[in-house]
Amino acid sequence: MVGALIVLGLAVAPPGTASTATPSSQDKGTRVSAWSPSMTTGGPSFENQTIRMVVHSSVAGSGARITLSNRYSPEPLDVGAVDVAVQASGGAAKPGTSRRITFGGARQVVITAGDEAVSDAVPISVEAGQNLLISLYVPGTTGMSTWHSDAFDTTSIASGDHTGDESSAAFATTTTSWYYLAGLDVLSSTAKGAVVAFGDSITDGYHSSTGTYTRWPDFLGRRLAAEPGPQKLSVVDAGIGGNRVLTDAPNLWQGISALKRFRHDALGQPGVKDVILFEGINDIGNNAGPDGGPLTAQDLINGYRTLIDEAHAARVRVVGATLMPDKGNGYYTPAAEAIRQNVNDWIRTSDAFDGVIDFDQAMRDPADPSALNPAYDSGDHIHPNDAGMEAMSEAIDLRLLHH
Repeated sequence: MVGALIVLGLAVAPPGTASTATPSSQDKGTRVSAWSPSMTTGGPSFENQTIRMVVHSSVAGSGARITLSNRYSPEPLDVGAVDVAVQASGGAAKPGTSRRITFGGARQVVITAGDEAVSDAVPISVEAGQNLLISLYVPGTTGMSTWHSDAFDTTSIASGDHTGDESSAAFATTTTSWYYLAGLDVLSSTAKGAVVAFGDSITDGYHSSTGTYTRWPDFLGRRLAAEPGPQKLSVVDAGIGGNRVLTDAPNLWQGISALKRFRHDALGQPGVKDVILFEGINDIGNNAGPDGGPLTAQDLINGYRTLIDEAHAARVRVVGATLMPDKGNGYYTPAAEAIRQNVNDWIRTSDAFDGVIDFDQAMRDPADPSALNPAYDSGDHIHPNDAGMEAMSEAIDLRLLHH
């Protein structure tokens, strides 16, 4: 991700113990994205508040940097202070681990509308699966925020500047969204790149349990970390609930189309090597074709081809995932099912992708292939439960990914 206002490095203290490493000892390795939610417009306004958010790193590394995004806000964002600490529990920090985050050496940064800022590198070590707390203080009134609505994690909010607090006592309010915080990247001595899981609410983790990191990309990250030898790939979740391939969603927080956001949200990730493209059911369920017309299978296929071409031009591999069944959900009609089947046939047989993950086959009900397996159904017949999310991860042949 490029910060148009300030593009610099950031450093934090390690998750288990405070790091004493100097920046000069942190300059080796490959910089990879460790965590990076896709952002949208339409978030709430803040005034003289501290927003404390949980970041769950998918890979070990050092020299951490964060990205703050004002990409979808109409006015400049005045950031008064940012701190990072290792999470003890909830909104409480592990004592002694809090570190200031700076931008070009300064505590305060103003990010113009439409821009992003990358912090200076913080001398901290992060372990795979470890949680950091990023505390962001905004002294003025922000107006509509750039956010990620469905975090499936807990964010804490306090009045005034409490960025350096180790206690969570001042944080009287909680939400389940992320605000302005669009990325954590690290220098990894082992990872050679990042895998971006790009999709809609299923990838975003809708109906997974809050704060348990049971989205399918979380499970995939743990599988990659558990492989023999050092971890070679990080995993980034670029899912947005309600997102579509071809058209912008009518609800602001469901984001601009994949065609518009792919270059930034997927190809813009530090160290990206592979993208898993798993999106299209919202186009089908809403019969949302280009230019307001009805959707055809060929429309979606054309959209996939455009994304594949963009990725290949950036020397990034794209693995295509088949669309899962949704019989019993309001999206399901015989006509919609026909499009889904035609699209899935093309994903499996066209050889347009660099590899294929057959989520449809892995997740369908053997007794009724147009429906989700009841063991994996969260109850709405389209989103998997935690067991289903794990089954999705297990359906991925790790050999498909760039090693």
